[in-house]
Amino acid sequence: MYFYVDESGQTGLNLFDQSQPFLYYGVLRSKLNIDVLAEKELKSLRRKLGVKRLHAAELGNGRLVEIVKDLKKIKKKYELGFDFCRVAKADHALLSFFDQVFDQGMNPAVPWDAYWTPLRYVLLIKVAYLFDEDTLKSAWEARITVNNEKANKILIEVCETILSRVYDLPDSRSQEILTDSLTWAISNVDAISYNVDTKKDALQISPNLVGFQSVMHGIASRLEKSNCKASKVVVDRQSQFNAAQEWIANFYHDVREVPWVTGLGLPKMNLTHMPSVPITCTAGTDSAGLELVDIYLWVFKRHMENKSLANELAPIINGQLHRGSYDEVSINAIINRWGKWFQELPEPSKEQLEKGKKLVAQQEAARKKHVHG
Repeated sequence: MYFYVDESGQTGLNLFDQSQPFLYYGVLRSKLNIDVLAEKELKSLRRKLGVKRLHAAELGNGRLVEIVKDLKKIKKKYELGFDFCRVAKADHALLSFFDQVFDQGMNPAVPWDAYWTPLRYVLLIKVAYLFDEDTLKSAWEARITVNNEKANKILIEVCETILSRVYDLPDSRSQEILTDSLTWAISNVDAISYNVDTKKDALQISPNLVGFQSVMHGIASRLEKSNCKASKVVVDRQSQFNAAQEWIANFYHDVREVPWVTGLGLPKMNLTHMPSVPITCTAGTDSAGLELVDIYLWVFKRHMENKSLANELAPIINGQLHRGSYDEVSINAIINRWGKWFQELPEPSKEQLEKGKKLVAQQEAARKKHVHG
């Protein structure tokens, strides 16, 4: 199977550009080599529109409408499927803060079950409630600052600000956990290892790479469902993130046989169906597949953002309703996904409650040894 990957909305490590709050990835797939087989059709469409390349942002609604029937024929002929995901950039800054400061493996004042079970999402939402935009910007600044002393100073200020708001939460247990955890982080800021060591490392924690991880998992899922292998994974060439994308793809390939258990009741990471071929970074001008995914991505992005979209382009979206998938990395997506999970939990038995109380008591006894004051 062949995959063609493109992104849109990139702002690098600037997560707070209000004009582009989301980073998008689109993945076009086919069992056929689109770069070779569809080139003739695309060459005809370029000639029809009088352009060197089909770039959706330049063509806009009006010009794309002129070729929508041709695009439908290409989709049917090559059985194209399109998967789509996006990352809420500001939420990524919050998730990054949470996974560093409240990682129970780093911060022993955090209860074990508050991080290594689905209860982590409850705690995450409580933490999110205490942030405003300025504090979130500071947290991200500390995360990507190479200078340890400067980064730690900013992080302490962020933790102190959040700590001062803890009693805005309605339940005493959340107040206790956050007070203990943030106090420990402030007193042991070096142990958190919060900031990156180099500017190159900062690229590894960018929304681009988080989104690309979702892309790789989506490709693995497609390969598993179709019982196919990846013949080629073509990624749009750009100077800033290709090296980091290659690193992630190679890492996933190398550890395919390693079982990844993230916690009790948390999703298991299955890497066994990751592509066995390295990604190929190619200029969009040299790939018919990238040319097509650019169009699909533009259409779906405008649809998601409720921007003007010609009615004639609706078949591009409708044609993927049962063939494509959508994924999102955001606080809202977490609430929607796990809120339902918690609502559907069965009532525990009396024996389960007693066992749970004993486990919590053991955890609390160990945790409180690390709590200051």
